[in-house]
Amino acid sequence: MPQINKSNLSRNRLPPLNALRAFECAARQLSFTRAAAELHVTQAAISHQVKSLEEYLGLKLFRRLNRALLLTEEGQAYAASLNEAFALMQHATGRLYALQAASPLTVSVLPSFAARWLVPRLGRFRQRWPDADLLIDPSTRLADLQRGEVDVAIRYGRGRYPGLHAERLLGEALFPVCSPQLLACAGPLAQAADLARLPLLHDDDHGDWLAWLDAVGAKNVQAMRGSVFTDSSMLLQAAIAGQGVAMARGVLADGALREGLLVRPFAQSLPVELAYHLVCLPERARQPKIARFRDWLMDEASSNAAH
Repeated sequence: MPQINKSNLSRNRLPPLNALRAFECAARQLSFTRAAAELHVTQAAISHQVKSLEEYLGLKLFRRLNRALLLTEEGQAYAASLNEAFALMQHATGRLYALQAASPLTVSVLPSFAARWLVPRLGRFRQRWPDADLLIDPSTRLADLQRGEVDVAIRYGRGRYPGLHAERLLGEALFPVCSPQLLACAGPLAQAADLARLPLLHDDDHGDWLAWLDAVGAKNVQAMRGSVFTDSSMLLQAAIAGQGVAMARGVLADGALREGLLVRPFAQSLPVELAYHLVCLPERARQPKIARFRDWLMDEASSNAAH
């Protein structure tokens, strides 16, 4: 009986996994051709892997006949054990995926985006995936995906997130909005210069108003005056309450515009470089619970862009 090449073996060392998988499949199929088809590789690759495994072990696993492939005695015993081992690994992997799928998907998102865009649409996610639970974490703090604080994040930026998988969801543009009641009381705004007689509402700072007014050539409007809100959702709520004219992000204002709570007094909008991105760890991008949330989110984003 051939002797195993003991110089290659130790308690903690195993043959290459690809070689083991190729042999187990070829042994089960008794065919390099059928094994190649199952593993989506070439027949030559299967033959090479099996040969390298035989060299590693120092014994023959197959008897190669003209039109048949037979297992040696050692090959039969080894194949039976490997079949059980791969079945156990497959079962363990299935249990892991089941545990992952059963746990809630934790989503980190800015409070303004959650309140104005994401949450109003979650009913449609529930309709599509009734058994999928979400944990929405609205926070201005940048969640650390590397440490596993959350599963995915929706971030507003330029899309450059080193070490992370990022997909662009929605572009953004800036334009003024106000309540219909404010216009009814103050009179129509025929041109941007008319903004000089109304309060201005700002998001975080005065930069958005400065940029828009410069783009439309309104020189007489004092962009630095008015209230500042650190949360875009509060900014829009102030505009809905008739407290002034807000410089809004189009994505966040979309719902209120459709409901008639806000109107656009001017057609001009200012595109910005920043956009909303879905971000996760690269190795987790294909996990079922992340993939289904991503697919639904992309569908919603496409529907939003179509309007």
